[in-house]
Amino acid sequence: MNKILIRCTIASALGGLLFGYDTVIINGAMLDLVRHFSLTPAIQGWTVSSALVGCIFGTILIGKPGDTYGAQRLLQILAVLFFASSVGCGLAGSINVFILFRFIGGLAIGGASVLCPVYISEISPPKHRGVLASTFQLAIVVGILLSLVTNYLLLNIGDQNWRWMLFSGALPAIAFFLMLLVIRQSPRWLVKKGRIEEAKKNIEDLSSHEIDTDQTLLEIQESINAEILAKRINLFKRPYRKIIFIGIFVGIFSQLTGIGVVFYYSAQIFSIAGFSSDTSMLQSVILGVTNLIFTLIAMAVIDKIGRKKLLLTGQLGMVIVLGLFGYGLLTGNISGYWLVALLVAYIAFFASSMGVVIWVLLSEMFPNIIRARGASAGSSANWVVNASLNFFFPVVVGFFGTTQAAQQAGMSYAFLFFSAFTFIGFLYVNKYLIETKGKTLEQIEKEVLY
Repeated sequence: MNKILIRCTIASALGGLLFGYDTVIINGAMLDLVRHFSLTPAIQGWTVSSALVGCIFGTILIGKPGDTYGAQRLLQILAVLFFASSVGCGLAGSINVFILFRFIGGLAIGGASVLCPVYISEISPPKHRGVLASTFQLAIVVGILLSLVTNYLLLNIGDQNWRWMLFSGALPAIAFFLMLLVIRQSPRWLVKKGRIEEAKKNIEDLSSHEIDTDQTLLEIQESINAEILAKRINLFKRPYRKIIFIGIFVGIFSQLTGIGVVFYYSAQIFSIAGFSSDTSMLQSVILGVTNLIFTLIAMAVIDKIGRKKLLLTGQLGMVIVLGLFGYGLLTGNISGYWLVALLVAYIAFFASSMGVVIWVLLSEMFPNIIRARGASAGSSANWVVNASLNFFFPVVVGFFGTTQAAQQAGMSYAFLFFSAFTFIGFLYVNKYLIETKGKTLEQIEKEVLY
């Protein structure tokens, strides 16, 4: 891999870092936001989920402009939106203004979640595509960890610490924008625009002249033609209907594990469980470190163990620890640092299975001609459920009352709900999902369709 390829990949992966950073930075600010703006449980849920609703719109709206103007220009606009969201949320004088700028940040996150991995895939030579494509997921995990560390470091700087937490997102946004000034346009986009010579030069520079440029250009053109044909296909008719529904349900079940709730509300979860604010934020950092470590482990073993086996092992582990966490809160039989240990184990099971496997599956389980649309359907289902759960979580917890005991009861039922649906997901994956390890995309296509 040469310097040009590495530079372009790092620049695009910064979009993933901002994805993780901006979605989770609300974690540390939430307790102060509730007090500062006197938030009801429903408004609290909307404050968190507004960014996720923005993500849904961002993923839907980014496609056509991306095709028209190219990843470089669109990502620069998204970098500006990331910056505006961080500054706007930090300066917000009312919760409505805060929610507006959080929604704008969500638009940027949704757009980056589509454009960045596609751009990395399009610029990567085939022999490096796997490791380079995984940098986006790794960047998300690093962004989550950095946001939790930032929350912890800024926790005791004064009454307005939540504003500085939100301002902090402006720094990676500036770095993202500056890095985007020196990236190359995707050869595939250049071919679409008829700029063949420029596309040829970028292919040569990105691959260090190690591949047949003319053959690569021919393959790109064939891929574009297939994409045009794919737009006429009805995904919900045979033979594609079954695999589309599997992709959608895999996306849904990955969020029904409750992973979004744990990362967006972990400080609040630990606070309700009886820990101080300082301790709650430190424990959230521990969850972020665990997430990073086990993501790296999963990336190292996924091609050896296999997607389905890794997924089933992780789901079964999550069923047990989520059930124990809910049971422990409800009965009081498990408390203190045992609850922390259970959440650390939960993150380890998720990161080493669903956290990595879901995105690998969505990128390879669909037939070539509908891969992009199939992956989009699964990803959209994931975002919709994510937004819904993060809106309803504080509502459910608040429904049982405002005392600590009542909130613990509400939270315990939420975690028992996650445990039950993770078990349903385990049964679904075991019955319907095929193993894709070691198979070519063409072999997978024959298996899922015939």
